[in-house]
Amino acid sequence: MGRPDDEHWLDDAAGRLVRPYTVSNGRTQPSTHLELLSMVRATGRLPHGQLEPDHAEALGLCGSPTTVAEVAARLRLPAVVTKILLSDLVDAGAIDTRSPGPAAEPTNTAVLETILNALQRRL
Repeated sequence: MGRPDDEHWLDDAAGRLVRPYTVSNGRTQPSTHLELLSMVRATGRLPHGQLEPDHAEALGLCGSPTTVAEVAARLRLPAVVTKILLSDLVDAGAIDTRSPGPAAEPTNTAVLETILNALQRRL
């Protein structure tokens, strides 16, 4: 199901053992504007210094273009916390972002169904 080191961060009964505000260092706003349908992709450049485990895991999920919503689902974190992690990686030059195009209107049910289907296939 998860990685071997997930046992320290996840508990089957309780869920995630580290609180989301701890992952974001208490921050509530990302430094980069990201929408749930924004695409993120690793640049191949590594940030200076050691990455926190959640940052490293988020970066690992960005090997190919993926949405912020998908990264949040895979990390099992609230969207705002995921946006903060991803914005840290943008600031460090480790990922690039692209805003969703006009066809990706967040209320467009076809787009939402496509995202839901993709998430269900990955989980």
